[in-house]
Amino acid sequence: MKKDLLTIYDLDVDGFGEIFKRAERLKGLLRRGVAHESLRGKTLGMLFDKSSTRTRLSFEAGIHQLGGAGIFLSRRDIQLGRGEPVADTARIMSRYIDGIVIRTFEQDLVEEFACYATIPVINGLTDLLHPCQVLSDLFTIVEKKGGYEGLKIAYVGDGNNMTNSWINAAARLPFHLAIACPEGYDPDGYILERGIRESEEGIEFLRTPADAVSGADVIYTDVWASMGQEDEQEERAVAFRGYQVDERLVSYAKDDAIIMHCLPAHRGEEITAGVIDGPNSVIIDQAENRLHVQKAIMEILMSGGSEK
Repeated sequence: MKKDLLTIYDLDVDGFGEIFKRAERLKGLLRRGVAHESLRGKTLGMLFDKSSTRTRLSFEAGIHQLGGAGIFLSRRDIQLGRGEPVADTARIMSRYIDGIVIRTFEQDLVEEFACYATIPVINGLTDLLHPCQVLSDLFTIVEKKGGYEGLKIAYVGDGNNMTNSWINAAARLPFHLAIACPEGYDPDGYILERGIRESEEGIEFLRTPADAVSGADVIYTDVWASMGQEDEQEERAVAFRGYQVDERLVSYAKDDAIIMHCLPAHRGEEITAGVIDGPNSVIIDQAENRLHVQKAIMEILMSGGSEK
């Protein structure tokens, strides 16, 4: 039976561990210059409705490093953009390729595609969720902190797809999540309610960034206006005043707290240059880990789960 990665809820605790174990191994092999072509002869389709730097590069480079090939497609390149039903596109693509990553707006599109496809479907980002990013972030936390158990992770900023994905992760794994969002920019209500109900270590939803960051082991932020929200930039800059991750806010966290941002960053808005380039920042390592974690995801899903 084929498996997909559409949301963090597609993984159990063992699933997280398997991804991180493989990512560590694949990262080590790459660093040592050892070829590992576990997906030789496999083809990954990459259907992107949104522009991308890290997601595209990491998946395209990753499938190449695993011995396979990647085919990049935008909606305007295929008949889906001219009204072909998602079901037909999914069925036909399943005859040509071995897996697909989709980066789009609607979570429903990804789920509909997975419903009809007979190949693994990976959610490369929707407006609702970004599971590959949060898995890479968790792997980075494991590298830097030795694990995530019992940590306090503080998220400061917009209640967007990253916030939703962190809530899903906190519902699955034993860490405490503290979220600070301005009023009117909350995460998805259903996701938050479910997360609070299911989280072992607890999820706090707050309005004051300092309260969220107090005693934190990890501070996380994201842009205030995501793709498609550019016309709200000025309005959001006013609403998010006081939510900037700056040196003052970081001082409320533990001295060895790490700073994370999924990028791209608007320096001087949601985070200062001093923090993003500071000694506690792991942002570049975090971005690199997209490659290793997504290689692990592809290897698990596209090789039928066997380790090669």
